[in-house]
Amino acid sequence: MNREIHQWHSPRLNKNMEIAVYGHYGFALLMFPTAAADYLEYERFQVIDALAPFIDAGKVKVFSINSINSESWLNDAVEPRQKSVRHQQFNGYVCDEVAPFIHHHCQGRVPIITAGASFGALHAANTLFRRPDLIDGCIAMSGSYDLKDYTQGYWDEDVYFNSPLDYLPNLTDETQLGQLRAKRHIHFVSGQGAYEKPSSSVAIDHVLSLKQIPHTIDLWGHDVNHDWPWWRKMLPHYLGTKF
Repeated sequence: MNREIHQWHSPRLNKNMEIAVYGHYGFALLMFPTAAADYLEYERFQVIDALAPFIDAGKVKVFSINSINSESWLNDAVEPRQKSVRHQQFNGYVCDEVAPFIHHHCQGRVPIITAGASFGALHAANTLFRRPDLIDGCIAMSGSYDLKDYTQGYWDEDVYFNSPLDYLPNLTDETQLGQLRAKRHIHFVSGQGAYEKPSSSVAIDHVLSLKQIPHTIDLWGHDVNHDWPWWRKMLPHYLGTKF
């Protein structure tokens, strides 16, 4: 498997940011880490190994980026407003720096599917819903799609516009809705075991159904916990059966 590490100084985040790339060909799978983890998390927890058959076959090319959650919603050393600002800066990094890097690395405009587990699932879904002109789908695993679960009671306009269960019900822009309704790959999957929150997937299912946005919701069993062994099964399952 081809493996590359790239990095650059992000002007939006004002720090050096790394990105791991796996494979040569295929659509781009843009992976967001969980919680406070880094760009090599999916490699360390053997998710990349689980995806190796699809990567080696040229079906998918994986781009795994750093998170800055430890500088935003998980950083209790700063004021809540600064957490919100940092989250918005991360959005700018993903859309204005990472996406062009992917297109350049793939030598053209390839489909970008976002993916992530836990906090990474929120980022994956939010990036798609905010920028359906740029992102072509998502695979969100074991996520909560209400940003307020992480804000400790803080609320501002940026929280609202990064919390899919808050802004999606009020989305009326027909251009954005049309772009979302044209997507073929909006997938939400959750276990129903320890530390999972299947109710959040059920809630996003309800909102997307009301907005007539095609999607799949998949609730796995009560023995399926919020943990890596299951995410190593979920992501290959979707790549193998939906793409």
